[in-house]
Amino acid sequence: MDTQNPSAPPRAHVRVAGNTHPDRAHRTGGLQHDNTRHTTRFVVIGNHLAQHPELSLLAIGLGTHLQSLPKGAPADIKTLAARFPEGATRIAAALRELESHGCLRRERVRTSSGRIVTRTIYCNQPAAVRQQTEQPCRESTTPAPHLPHAPRKKPARKALPAVPRPAYSGPGILQAATDLLTDLRRHDSRLLLSADDTAHLAPGVAAWLERDVAPAAVRRALTVDLPPEGVRRPAALLAHRLASQLPPPAPFRAQAAAPPPPVRHPLRNCDGCDRAFRAPAPTTHCRDCRTDLQEAA
Repeated sequence: MDTQNPSAPPRAHVRVAGNTHPDRAHRTGGLQHDNTRHTTRFVVIGNHLAQHPELSLLAIGLGTHLQSLPKGAPADIKTLAARFPEGATRIAAALRELESHGCLRRERVRTSSGRIVTRTIYCNQPAAVRQQTEQPCRESTTPAPHLPHAPRKKPARKALPAVPRPAYSGPGILQAATDLLTDLRRHDSRLLLSADDTAHLAPGVAAWLERDVAPAAVRRALTVDLPPEGVRRPAALLAHRLASQLPPPAPFRAQAAAPPPPVRHPLRNCDGCDRAFRAPAPTTHCRDCRTDLQEAA
């Protein structure tokens, strides 16, 4: 009983935590980083994209590539398919993934020349953009109970472009211009104008008519080659055409000399029947009496 066990531990062993285990430092598996600080040509990528739990690896890589492109670089499917070997179908699917998760949105806008183009907008932090768009909506849906609803002001409509003015704006030429503008809807239903738009455009049409342009030619200039995607604001398009395509003034034409007024002979009385008639001197008998004299002779 008094014999000591030399192999017994002096105290109980304490379990070593996994993070501080002495053997952990000797493990060589897993990812290691050999980082060098970037000073030029780099882009910051958030972990919300690089480690997104739902996006595919192709969508994550494509999002990284789009975020690294400069502003204005082409980002359509055709350009990306020419850059990468994945093909247009897989790239289109990856773009739809990014779009469905708020990382990408595509908008159709009209350029200054009138063309419709697709603009690609990449959001590096979709959650922040979503929070900004949702916050005003929550505030607008819970108005203060003691304040009445304020009427929503409509945004001011952009003024129509200026149109040329005729040198002499008489009521006749302005009415002809108004009739021409009102009749445009019979040729194209998209060119239905309001009364205010017609009043604004009438002087421009009158300036064309004043320059010796036929009404049919004015109508053809206003209705030909309309945009195939539709006319958003017909009056603005017509005002632009009236100003940009205004023909030069008609060439000067000298007026033809007026014919001389007809000669009116004085009245005289017939010596035979005393009837008044007009005839040059020295005629003394009217036509009937002259006929009788000739037959008697």
